[in-house]
Amino acid sequence: DESEYVKHTPLVLFGSLPDPVVTQLTLELKKQGIKVSGWLPSKRYTELPVLEEGYYVSGMNPFLSRTASTLMRRRKCKLIGAPFPIGPDGTRAWIEKICSVLGIEPKGLDEREAQIWAGLEDYLQIIRGKSVFFMGDNLLEISLARFLIRCGMTCPEIGIPYMDKRYQAAELALLEKTCHEMGVPNPRIVEKPDNYNQLQRIYEQNIDLVITGMAHANPLEARGINTKWSVEFTFAQIHGFGNARDILELVTRPLRRNNSLKDLGWGNLVKNEAKV
Repeated sequence: DESEYVKHTPLVLFGSLPDPVVTQLTLELKKQGIKVSGWLPSKRYTELPVLEEGYYVSGMNPFLSRTASTLMRRRKCKLIGAPFPIGPDGTRAWIEKICSVLGIEPKGLDEREAQIWAGLEDYLQIIRGKSVFFMGDNLLEISLARFLIRCGMTCPEIGIPYMDKRYQAAELALLEKTCHEMGVPNPRIVEKPDNYNQLQRIYEQNIDLVITGMAHANPLEARGINTKWSVEFTFAQIHGFGNARDILELVTRPLRRNNSLKDLGWGNLVKNEAKV
């Protein structure tokens, strides 16, 4: 029914996401009267969207900078440089940015975001005040760090394999704003980090949780450092308001596991003071 939508320049979203997430994000924009003309890639060849000059496009993931460049250069589309819809804060900022570009007044986002945060409180109690360190693996680091800082964590360092500052500009600005509002220092962002030097910094700063690639997870665990595989965030459903719990489920799992082992009296399995 076209009457539910505001008249605006066509909008195409790009990024490969699971069907439920595509549906969720499409409905979130529909609530604001925004019609998504199509997704790239689409589930079926027949559903591939038309891309004309002047159409608006917006990316779902930080690793799609080449796609964004191609759409702008070849198809003459206009890129909406929004933060990525990861976490309630990012999803809200993403919707607000799209609304502002299309000249639409966003509505109901305060209540929507507050409702999601209220539902996360049990997880927030576990991670509030703890520190997280990103060794750098899948380019989702900036978005995840920004969300976790908003959750009350501190993040001294974000390692990232490659940083496209133009494509991630809105996300970097939101990270800075989040740090300012939460009263924590801005993380140091290290491109192509040296893992050996990172290990020294992890020890010096007594980090509570390290998010790292599979290769480093077991060696770090053996040294008494809590780790989480970064690849799990690549494959989990982390976009949109409804999936914030899934992110925190992954982040808190190593912390909850070690607490459970301690409660069972298996303290020897949780190394608190391992020497390299």
